[in-house]
Amino acid sequence: MDNELSRVVDALPGLMWTALHEGQIDFVNLRWCEYTGLGLREASGTGWQTVIHPQDLPGLLERWRAMLATGEPRDMEARMRRFDGAYRWFLFRVSPLTDASGRLAKWCGMNTDIEDRRQDEEALRASEHRLDSIVDGLPALVSLLRPNGEIEHCNSIYLDYFGLTLDEAKRQMAGHSCHPDDAPMVLAAWRKSLEQGLPCDLENRRRRADGAYRWFRSRGFPLRDAQGHIVLWYFLQIDIDDAKRAEALLAGEKGLLEMVARGVPMPAILEALCQLVESAAGGSHCGVVLVDASGTRLEHGAAPSLPASFIAAINGLPVDADSGPCSMSVHLNEQVIAADIRSETRWAASAWCPMALAHGLQACWSTPISSTAGKVLGAFAIYYDEPKAPTSQQRALIDQFTHIASIAIGRAQSDAALRRSEVFLAETRRLSSTGGFSKRVATGAIIWSEEVYRMFELDPAVPVTLERILTRIHPEDVHTFQDMLDMQRDGKDYEHEYRLLMPDQSVKYLHVVSHGSRDREGELEYIAAIQDVTQRRLAEEALAEARSELAHVARATTLGVLTASIAHEVNQPLSGIITNASTCLRMLAADPPDLDGARETARRTIRDGNRASDVISRLRSLFAKQDGRTELVDLNEAASEVIALSLSELHRARVILRMELADDLPPVAGDRVQLQQVILNLLLNASEAMRGVDDRPRHLVIRSEREHGDRARMAVQDAGIGFGPHGAEKLFEAFYTTKNGGMGIGLSVSRSIIESHQGRLWAAANEGSGATFSFSIPGKCADGASATSSGGVRTLAVTDDA
Repeated sequence: MDNELSRVVDALPGLMWTALHEGQIDFVNLRWCEYTGLGLREASGTGWQTVIHPQDLPGLLERWRAMLATGEPRDMEARMRRFDGAYRWFLFRVSPLTDASGRLAKWCGMNTDIEDRRQDEEALRASEHRLDSIVDGLPALVSLLRPNGEIEHCNSIYLDYFGLTLDEAKRQMAGHSCHPDDAPMVLAAWRKSLEQGLPCDLENRRRRADGAYRWFRSRGFPLRDAQGHIVLWYFLQIDIDDAKRAEALLAGEKGLLEMVARGVPMPAILEALCQLVESAAGGSHCGVVLVDASGTRLEHGAAPSLPASFIAAINGLPVDADSGPCSMSVHLNEQVIAADIRSETRWAASAWCPMALAHGLQACWSTPISSTAGKVLGAFAIYYDEPKAPTSQQRALIDQFTHIASIAIGRAQSDAALRRSEVFLAETRRLSSTGGFSKRVATGAIIWSEEVYRMFELDPAVPVTLERILTRIHPEDVHTFQDMLDMQRDGKDYEHEYRLLMPDQSVKYLHVVSHGSRDREGELEYIAAIQDVTQRRLAEEALAEARSELAHVARATTLGVLTASIAHEVNQPLSGIITNASTCLRMLAADPPDLDGARETARRTIRDGNRASDVISRLRSLFAKQDGRTELVDLNEAASEVIALSLSELHRARVILRMELADDLPPVAGDRVQLQQVILNLLLNASEAMRGVDDRPRHLVIRSEREHGDRARMAVQDAGIGFGPHGAEKLFEAFYTTKNGGMGIGLSVSRSIIESHQGRLWAAANEGSGATFSFSIPGKCADGASATSSGGVRTLAVTDDA
């Protein structure tokens, strides 16, 4: 080449070279030499191969020889060593040079540095790999679609769910595997999005590879280039099947509670409950059996999908452990699981297993339905046509359904009891309406039924909040209402009553039964029924007033009978004394005096005087420390009987009673009635002490415990006004009282009774508000006597001024 051409070639922005037709390098430009650090002589022939990366040289030579054989131009890539030892990627672009006759004369080549491009490509591939990994790791079905709607790519979860390969997925049409009922809606929405280029958001059911349908939320978004043209659609489908089922279950439970609130007949409620269970637990059959009035037989409650012949076979079964799972569940008051009826041996003596198998049933889960008082009302059963054991989630659902059944049955029985009581109490003839509500504890979100809005007289159009509820709560019940909220936060089921103070100053009484459960995320939610029991409470208060008046009349009558008895007993010997004295005087005044007769009449006078003295002695024995007859007394049982009798009075005084009775309390030897009179006196005194307390709950605690030396101790603790630091002993003095209209002898007589039982009674001020009255009595020894005495008990007449 001449010098002018060499300068031009050296100035070109690339590594230029030429080779003879057989492939031997005969020229390299200046840039080639500067980059490699080799001269023309070193690069000539095959010397150029020393700057090619060893890993790339074999492939480069193979392509170079193929090009020499065909004589056609070709591009190749390989790494070349720079003068400093570093390798960079180059594009080898080679073209043949022919002479005038068209024969190959030389090869001309140019090497272009593509290192940066290769790095960008590697980074892009790495980024795409990371993106694919992220997309595959998303807990959702992800698919990428071309602008025309054809599938371009899917993540592994998408392919696994539908059981497809990527090539098979690409051949699927839009809306494939949609539920037939959802397909028209899905296709219409997708066509609209394609036409208008707008995102789409819809819910539909998609068929899984095993044929099962699950709910998904499908969201599609268009990806646009700089000019605004859609280059890709990406779809995200999130499984919401569990959430949809939970929503349906919540709606179903709310509907059932509304049915309870509306007073729908129990068979209809149980029928709806069974249908809700069957929809929530696919492939199941649900039934409810009740305990008949005698408590010895089962009777049909509801079973919408079970054959009539199966229902007839169940109806009338005895309540025992041998007649089938429902009978056993009711009898034992515990859940009975028959996961495989074919292998069951528990009911071999009955025909239940063959009968169930004959109807195609192979599994039965039976759960007792109990009232809030613990009485078994019936059994809730789920049947399957294949062997099956309940999961923990299914057990939680069973608990919810059983609780709702308990509410429905309890409400029905309560309604029947109220209807029967209408004969005696006209105020309770109209049944109170009931509403339902739900509450999520974490968020505080509350949902009310229309009936609850009516009870609170609030506008249903305004969302309900805790602040709005508190505007209706009676000021005196705010503390107990707060206790109920604390139970909600602790996740406890509860039953509670509180009052509402309405704008017109009228008062309503509400009764709440609530059950809390947790969803799959662990969030606590309460479903509750609330009932307006105002009329019932008013009737109860009226009945309590009548009973109080009757008690006053009874005490007055008893006093009158006692007075007449005393007068009769004393009058007879007094009359005899007067008659005998008169006779004696006449005999002495006779002439001569009748001394023998006088002596006889004098003796009769002494006899009648002794008779009068005996009457007085018997009256005094009521207050004297003399032995009496004993019996074995369980203080816990005696206290429970007293509480049962005084519970209405305590409720009327808004007293919150709590019993803490020790299981290991020893029995005592004593007079049961007198000990119960002491307990009653202490209870009513405690209630009276809290009558004026409005700034805190009126808590009353009755507690029993075993003391050292086998003594039984019982304490009554109140939150009342208490007493001064030096007033504890004065309380037990006769005729000392702190109450208006009190006689001041109740505590004095109570202490006398306890002391006659070889025990002691004392009072102590609480650390906070109120006082605690306690008594301690020796327990029964092995020989049957008192631990510290012979068992003597004084008989006292107790006047209860409480």
